[in-house]
Amino acid sequence: MPKFVLDGKEIAFEAGETVMEAAWREGVEIPHYCWHPGLSIAANCRMCLVHVESGRQMAMPQLVFDADKGEYVPASKPKLQPACQLAAAEDMVVSSTNAEVKSAQASAGECKLQDYYYEHQGTLKRKLTEPVHKPKGVRFGPTIVYDAERCIMCTRCIRVCDEVAKDHVLDMRERGNRNEIILAPGRELDHRYTLMTEHVCPVGALTSQDFRFKARVWFLKSGQGVCTGCATGCNTHVDYDPRYGKVYRLRPRDNADVNEFWMCDDGMMTYTRHDTDRLLTPTAGRGEERTPVAEEEALALAAEQLKAVDASKLAVVLSAQHTTEDNLALVRLAGALGTDRLYLAALGGWEGDDILRSEDNNPNRAGAKQAASGATLKPVGELLADVQSGTVQGVLALGWATAEKLEDLAPLAALDGVVSLTSHVGALPAAASVAIPVADTFEVHGSFVNAKGL
Repeated sequence: MPKFVLDGKEIAFEAGETVMEAAWREGVEIPHYCWHPGLSIAANCRMCLVHVESGRQMAMPQLVFDADKGEYVPASKPKLQPACQLAAAEDMVVSSTNAEVKSAQASAGECKLQDYYYEHQGTLKRKLTEPVHKPKGVRFGPTIVYDAERCIMCTRCIRVCDEVAKDHVLDMRERGNRNEIILAPGRELDHRYTLMTEHVCPVGALTSQDFRFKARVWFLKSGQGVCTGCATGCNTHVDYDPRYGKVYRLRPRDNADVNEFWMCDDGMMTYTRHDTDRLLTPTAGRGEERTPVAEEEALALAAEQLKAVDASKLAVVLSAQHTTEDNLALVRLAGALGTDRLYLAALGGWEGDDILRSEDNNPNRAGAKQAASGATLKPVGELLADVQSGTVQGVLALGWATAEKLEDLAPLAALDGVVSLTSHVGALPAAASVAIPVADTFEVHGSFVNAKGL
């Protein structure tokens, strides 16, 4: 691959890449605000200005007026160029750290915010007059709040709406220091990717109503995850407070083959399931007779009830919401119990799109099928009919509710042996004779297989 030199380091690049793209791919950061690898180039912040010291892309020097000669003459140094627009060329030598560049960066402002200020500027603030005051706490829609005084007009949020969500709901008005982001007349920011406008904002001018003021980010740790919202399998950063084991938000994790840099709003909010309606203690019995029991007692009781069922009439229900490893363990247990009567519990009622959202709102339908190793997986909707016909007389199920109401599962409640392995309460564990808590997907290592087979 051809190479250029950036700050003394050789950077390989592909044809058509800019200096910024090639450096980013190599893990080298050139300071920037408005550039984003998943969006079009705006080149309006001027923070990424670099000095081309040699090579074919070297800019012509600026012309300056020489009063003594009475004419314009070339300046002593060539004009700085934005790295986000500058095409990479072989053997080009570029500096993003020399004195001219540092001076330009210092003039660009003090945002991203404190990070760049302390790292690249560190000078006293020049402004002595009262700043222009702009709207604060503006509700853009059901998910986003805007603070115009923080905004640096990088236009990332506008480009996310235009280029990712395909909805031109944001724009910019006025000029200079009176600039601000506005909504289209009669509109709210209410498409399915509104949280991405907050995600790409480099200065905190856009904030999520859900996460706003809930936690200090420096107390949070981040783990790698996969979104459980649908079969796309968007890669995520799971931000949680290790002091309480509480998940506070999800952020998209870059993966060019799956979700690039993005997630939909519903996917971002799947974290709220984690600590809502959790089953924390094993229980046995039904209705008023249901009581908490010790884990060992629950396991022994579940084994006793399942062994009492004829193996040919024992149903094992896999889960399209759980990991491939969990489902594989359940398939092996079914084999040990002597049954090949397998069903698959999956959620329904989701609307896909041509951006990220799969029409299947289950993260691991494909993984559950792989775990079954070619065995037939009947839809869980057929389970009740099989129970009523007497074909099934015992059930071992992974996952939470398969129905909204307990009454819908009345046939299961009539069986002596229904064991529910579940992370959350719901209709199915309520109908079970034994309910045993299992880990939620945020709490385990495992894999999902998405709709593309990845």
